[in-house]
Amino acid sequence: MSALRPLPRWADILLLPLINLVLAFVVSGLVVLAIGQNPLAALEAIVGGAFGNGYNIGYTLYYSTNFIFTGLAVAVAAHAGLFNIGGNGQAYIAGLGVILVVLPLQFLPWWVTFPIAVVAGAAVGGLWAFIPGWLQAKRGSHVVITTIMFNFIAAAIMVYMVVNVLKPAGVLAPESAMIAAEGRMPKFGTFIPWFKNTDVNFTLLLALACLVGAYVLIWHTRFGYQMRALGHNPTASTYAGISNSRTIMIVMTLSGALAGMVAVNQIVGVQYRLVLDYVADAGFVGIAVALMGRNHPVGILFAALLFGALYQGGNELQYVIPGLSKEMVVVIQALVILFTGAMEGMFRPGLQRAFMLFGGSAARREA
Repeated sequence: MSALRPLPRWADILLLPLINLVLAFVVSGLVVLAIGQNPLAALEAIVGGAFGNGYNIGYTLYYSTNFIFTGLAVAVAAHAGLFNIGGNGQAYIAGLGVILVVLPLQFLPWWVTFPIAVVAGAAVGGLWAFIPGWLQAKRGSHVVITTIMFNFIAAAIMVYMVVNVLKPAGVLAPESAMIAAEGRMPKFGTFIPWFKNTDVNFTLLLALACLVGAYVLIWHTRFGYQMRALGHNPTASTYAGISNSRTIMIVMTLSGALAGMVAVNQIVGVQYRLVLDYVADAGFVGIAVALMGRNHPVGILFAALLFGALYQGGNELQYVIPGLSKEMVVVIQALVILFTGAMEGMFRPGLQRAFMLFGGSAARREA
């Protein structure tokens, strides 16, 4: 029996995840049916809650912005054979860099403070990921373990800083001072009435630029080739003269910098202050986004939109169908992760056979 051929790139990135996604929704529908609700009504409520009007679409795009950043953070590391599971901590600790540079400059126009906040968030998030990268490159500490631990360290540092250092006198809530109106990034609703009263802002354009930048970096630069060589075969990359330790440290720094953009979106564009737990586990959702998107920027874009729609649609679901709570969307998300991540290879052999059969039939017809 001949060996199965790899799937075409488009089928691996789009078709296979789509099949897994459909199966996840079918199983989710069975779960909804089992608890006595109409699965088609639930699906309609989620889709309507995510895309039914400008307000809903605005919030879907807002959630998707964060997931693009964290999905790219995971994907960039994955191409070098690294599993960065610390996106939550990197996005969280980056908030310190953002707020500490924005508050002193808050009376400048937002278009001046925004690029400064981007640099600060990238620097602090990148530094927080560089340390686990250095530990793996120089000391052999596995990056999965160290990035998990750094999530907890980041959470502890943030609690201390917000409660004991950044909280203004007389304020009871654990939060920093508010950014002045001049330094606040305007939301899209200021210019596009369709998005009125939503949190989507100019950071979405930054996220799209990062998607393009990641594509160019990974597949059209010398360093991208070094990353992929390391990810495919560290021994061969060393033999080719590539410094694996240097590549690991740079890749982890880039990964953390991408995760740090969540802080820019949240602090400069939405919250206008540093608050606790503003990341809301976007770093962990980014792992699912990268898995579903096959670590490709195009796939990550669509996966981020899907999870953004699930988040926003889930917020509306509990109001449309009282018998279903927002937790039902958590179940759907878990099933999507299960079928597109842990069980993504279930349909791969059958799909490979189908492509071989189709390709063989086409070749015979041409002959």
